[in-house]
Amino acid sequence: MNLKLVRPSWEYADQVMRYREEMLANNDSFDGCAGLEEVTSFAEWIDFENRLKQKYCDGYVPSEVFLAVRSEDEKVVGIIDYRHPLSPFLFKYGGNIGFSILPSERRNGYAAEMLGLLLSVCREYGEEKVLLTCDKGNEASRRTIIFNGGILENEIADDAGLSVSGTIQRYWIIL
Repeated sequence: MNLKLVRPSWEYADQVMRYREEMLANNDSFDGCAGLEEVTSFAEWIDFENRLKQKYCDGYVPSEVFLAVRSEDEKVVGIIDYRHPLSPFLFKYGGNIGFSILPSERRNGYAAEMLGLLLSVCREYGEEKVLLTCDKGNEASRRTIIFNGGILENEIADDAGLSVSGTIQRYWIIL
């Protein structure tokens, strides 16, 4: 194992904000990052529950946010969240889990490892299966989901405007 999942803490504040800057500079999607793109400080970001409840109101779903930290050097290489239970919007478009990998750390197998670690957390919460979605054009996410047991249920038109391709693929992973 190269990675460990840790809860966000002030120990990682500078790295999280550098993560934000690299993702913005790369014009990347902040999947699984609990709105990191919308804040300007770690203090604002780490207050997930209050901030996201205000943003989503009745559509708010609690989530467990984790940093994927490389064990050898304590570097944050990814962020992943587990949202439960599924709201109607998440059931259709977003799924239980969202994740991203730092652009400079991609193609190292971190996404697959990070997702595998989070699936253990989902089991601890009593989940029997989880839904993951991705843009039909996002080959890396598709491969990561399938590697971890994802079975394609269907493809839907992206009426919410979340994807680049206009089509969202919905995968289930049986735990």
